[in-house]
Amino acid sequence: MSAVRWLIKCGAGAAIVLIACGFATVRFGGGLQMPAATTRDGTLVTLSRYLREPVPDIVLVGSSITFRLKEEYFATPGLRNLALAGGSPVTGLEIVAKQPRLPGVILVEANVLARPTDAALVKRYSRGDIEPLFFRPVRAAVAAYEQRLHAPLTHEQVALDLRRLVGQPPGDFDNRVYVNHALQQFNAEDPTDVVQFNAKRVEELIRLVEQRGARVLLFELPYAEPIEGSRFAATTREIVHAAFPDSKRWLPIEVNRSELRWADGVHLDERSAVIVTQAMERALALARTGK
Repeated sequence: MSAVRWLIKCGAGAAIVLIACGFATVRFGGGLQMPAATTRDGTLVTLSRYLREPVPDIVLVGSSITFRLKEEYFATPGLRNLALAGGSPVTGLEIVAKQPRLPGVILVEANVLARPTDAALVKRYSRGDIEPLFFRPVRAAVAAYEQRLHAPLTHEQVALDLRRLVGQPPGDFDNRVYVNHALQQFNAEDPTDVVQFNAKRVEELIRLVEQRGARVLLFELPYAEPIEGSRFAATTREIVHAAFPDSKRWLPIEVNRSELRWADGVHLDERSAVIVTQAMERALALARTGK
């Protein structure tokens, strides 16, 4: 009899846990995915947040270059950065395009279009691929806890620190070793075929989302001078601008390049990322008012 009572108690306890997890699943919404214990954790949390939260006004999609432009750097409300570290801007654009509701403005990084679309991520976060809520209660509960634990900072929380950072002189870190290494990689790679393919896909996705009322603007983030002239950067720039020659399709980023620094010639350091973010916001404000 004691064994039976023990089994009953265990069963009741398990049922309570499942019910609680099921409630958490419904409470925190669709699109939650249990982050895997890999370097993709940040990507999974970012995309899960996007699916469960209200649709923002503005979305950025890009690679690790845009990933450095943290959301808290932007004073513009209703903005989300879905750039994927190590990924392609096309992946983020595909995921956004497959959602039932779209943001008003989608900003697409044009620097790194030589990477293929991550089909697994697109499938996982597409509208029709989300499994029924009731059958993933534990995963959703853990994901909700993870996302609350790592809730992003707001611009108001960091505004004073950002002003102090921008007020400092540019960094004096000697990055020549890293720039030379990046330059060798950028000169060794011919991105022509993949960039041409992705440029066409971006064009198709732009047409689809703009038919649904969104507006898409492309943008380029600055590299260090040696990298700007590399085979990879020059070829990508030539192909993308040929595919999108209309200047109104581009968000101009006007900055004093002497104020910018790069950790490796490719990725902006924190102060430079804030400066570029502010320039993007100025350009975006003009673009949205039609000036």
